[in-house]
Amino acid sequence: MKSRQMALCGVLSALAVVCLLLGGVMGIGTFAAPVLAMVVLLPVLEEYGPGAAAAAYAAVAILALLLVPDRELALVYACFGWYPLLRPRIARIPSWPLRLAARLAVCNAVIAVLYGLVLHLLGLTADLAGASRLLNGILLMMGNAVFLLLDLVLARLTNLWRRKLRRRFLH
Repeated sequence: MKSRQMALCGVLSALAVVCLLLGGVMGIGTFAAPVLAMVVLLPVLEEYGPGAAAAAYAAVAILALLLVPDRELALVYACFGWYPLLRPRIARIPSWPLRLAARLAVCNAVIAVLYGLVLHLLGLTADLAGASRLLNGILLMMGNAVFLLLDLVLARLTNLWRRKLRRRFLH
């Protein structure tokens, strides 16, 4: 049983890294490729729990930071890739407005960390210095909307895995 778990985690982690590498090659995958990599690791979370999923996420994040030529893409995955691990805990919050507030708080905190890293590590301060506060606010609101859509997609794909795909791939 342990060998099956190791094999599935290894294969899905490799597939996640390939998604990230292809996203860097295509140029439009800066935000799409990390989402695909998160989705690829959902079966690990569902089948073997948060411990195995956290190990798979960490392995993919380290490999992405080392191998993916698009540094911003690798940082997006490193910052947001752990969210599927947190999502079930947020889903257990009984109040819908509190769940929404928790999701938005996570999103905004991660965006602040991510773009703080991008600005300081990649030296992009001159590009955003001239941007207006209104434009930055609109971009932040759009990022929050996309994050909420990501949460919805992760929930639906998790249900799809539980109801249909699990039987096809694991039994």
